[in-house]
Amino acid sequence: MVNTAPAPTKTAKRPARPNGQWKVDGPAPLNHNEEFKAESDPLEVRDRIERIYAKEGFDSIPGDDLHGRFRWWGLYTQRKPGIDGGKTATLEPHELEDKYFMLRVRIDGGALSTEQLRVIAGISTEFGRGSADITDRQNIQLHWIEVEAMPEIWRRLEAVGLSTTEACGDVPRVILGSPVAGVAKDELIDPTPVIEEIQKRFIGDPALANLPRKFKTAITGHPSLDVVHEINDVSFVGVEHPERGIGYDVWVGGALATTPRFAERLGAFVSAEEAPEVWHGVVRIFRDYGYRRLRNKARLKFLLADWGVEKFRDVLETEYLGYRMTDGDAPPSPAELGLAERGDHVGVHEQHDGRFYVGAAPTVGRVAGENLARLADVAEAHGSRRVRLTPLQKVLVLDVAEDQVEPLIAGLDELGLHARPSLFRRNTIACTGIEYCKLAIVETKATSAEAITQLEERLGDLKDLKPLTLHVNGCPNSCARIQTADIGLKGQLVMDDDGNQVPGFQVHLGGGLASVERDDAGLGRTVRGLKVTADGIGDYVERVVRRYDADHDGDETFAQWAHRTDEEALR
Repeated sequence: MVNTAPAPTKTAKRPARPNGQWKVDGPAPLNHNEEFKAESDPLEVRDRIERIYAKEGFDSIPGDDLHGRFRWWGLYTQRKPGIDGGKTATLEPHELEDKYFMLRVRIDGGALSTEQLRVIAGISTEFGRGSADITDRQNIQLHWIEVEAMPEIWRRLEAVGLSTTEACGDVPRVILGSPVAGVAKDELIDPTPVIEEIQKRFIGDPALANLPRKFKTAITGHPSLDVVHEINDVSFVGVEHPERGIGYDVWVGGALATTPRFAERLGAFVSAEEAPEVWHGVVRIFRDYGYRRLRNKARLKFLLADWGVEKFRDVLETEYLGYRMTDGDAPPSPAELGLAERGDHVGVHEQHDGRFYVGAAPTVGRVAGENLARLADVAEAHGSRRVRLTPLQKVLVLDVAEDQVEPLIAGLDELGLHARPSLFRRNTIACTGIEYCKLAIVETKATSAEAITQLEERLGDLKDLKPLTLHVNGCPNSCARIQTADIGLKGQLVMDDDGNQVPGFQVHLGGGLASVERDDAGLGRTVRGLKVTADGIGDYVERVVRRYDADHDGDETFAQWAHRTDEEALR
């Protein structure tokens, strides 16, 4: 029988939805975030804060300024006390927020004078109820700030060369820099001139103040790779080129959050003089080609994943630089170099001028305004007027004469800043958590501090335990880099042994960035169903560390063991 049915017609291919790429789809806003940025330059909100909101108070602030443009000046509303983590995802922002702000002080390269430190301390004690947290991006965050205080706070900060400009928002955020820039004996190149040039030319530039989302930068010339370069949007890593000498290797497209992706090398070498223009080219690619329709796709890592390194470099060179960059090799990892010291710079280290810098660990970055002032006093009493903050929530005091090192360490100890900390006090970091953050589900700072105390008591007998890291985050967004820790804890609600829903964490094991223990970055492993309650962190970490200590082979690191061992051993 002949089939007389009509042939099927081809379905017309549905046109792809625009991604909001300005150079592809045009600048028409495709969501509300893009609308409020298009309506008014977010940087202009400072004028309204000073003229109107500081005089008329919190209730005078309209929503797009309060929940949007304020971030361009380092201001987020903080969480109202008493709202449990189960309500984080169900309440609207105005239901979660208090009439106080977190204020982020921007500190590019983590460099502070003791005078600047005292000013921040004074703002903390006078306007922030003594709050102060060192972040893992070399900033200091204050809390309990009222909008009425902002004109005076800005006046004090700017009088000593500090600012909150673009500390948050869809902008180039603070530039991570090597904490030992310009002082380390083994530094390959001092990144300070590049950081200062970028900061002077581009931070606060309205042409770069409307990016698809945040843009993070890291620059180091130290062989320990001390700025977590693999998880920034753009990084410059010191390297020696066989023909052009010492400069930087360029990396792009790194970030964590809920879709982690490590940065990739462009395979390009740039000199210190070229680096600011290359940075400018990369950030403009993000501005012009970055995805703006969906906020969860609006990071450079998604564009790089679609384009690939070859296309990205070609667009950078042909459309933005106007020349071809020099090909270059990757920098050696700290493990390849056989470095003995970890890149957190904790402890006592000789500078290139014969003096010393001393790195000390606060407990998960939490310090108080009063102690910041005392830190300035202690540093000056021992001959220093310079401190540095690190991307691992640590503090360095620079320029210390040899005979002042031990007296300085004693003074730091009295402030809870330990230059010879326990393994866990040294290697634990934590995000802000539910105490202040509207996105958090669980508490982090006090929980981590209690776990550190427990682990110091319980694991003190393991004298040969290799260094391992514990990172504690209050939600899935990974501000504390849970996927790149030996033990990473992601905040969520879990069931306890009695069937009750309680604050707890999903566990990631065996992650890490390039360091003295490993050549390459790698993400942690998740074990199906492996979760711990918030009050059970100490118990879990003790259990898994003792299993590692008993079962590992020779020089096997915790990360290597965690990735190859049976799931049952990780529970």
